[in-house]
Amino acid sequence: MEPLATQTALLFLLAIPIACVAWTVTHEEVFREPRELCVRYSKICRSLWQRKFFYLFTCEYCFSHWITMLALVMTRYKLIYPDWRGYVVAGFSLVWVANFYMSVFGRLRLDIREERLEIEDLEGDLAEERAERAERTEHAKQRAGWRR
Repeated sequence: MEPLATQTALLFLLAIPIACVAWTVTHEEVFREPRELCVRYSKICRSLWQRKFFYLFTCEYCFSHWITMLALVMTRYKLIYPDWRGYVVAGFSLVWVANFYMSVFGRLRLDIREERLEIEDLEGDLAEERAERAERTEHAKQRAGWRR
């Protein structure tokens, strides 16, 4: 069994690709069409199991559980306990850390989007101000020309 410091480092490192895959599938444009199809099926399917199956591909929290299980199978990562309990603890810990990462990433993207909108508003205001100033200057020139 790895030392606890190594296990902890692996926890924070393994959560990165889990968060990346879960976020990409549930939010990014590259998977938009399949995700929209899943959203539709999650609402119209008659069977509860079918609706829940399709919903898994639209929710980053839900999807991260499945990606975590795949990561645990691929890496055989265990946390604290050397037996099956280590897989359970590792699984829930990885999901929690991955979702923390996705929350931080989502908040960061929201802040960046808000800053871009503020910049666009400021640029628009600046362009309007320049246009008004040019109009006033032109108007002043015309008045000065009329007086002569």
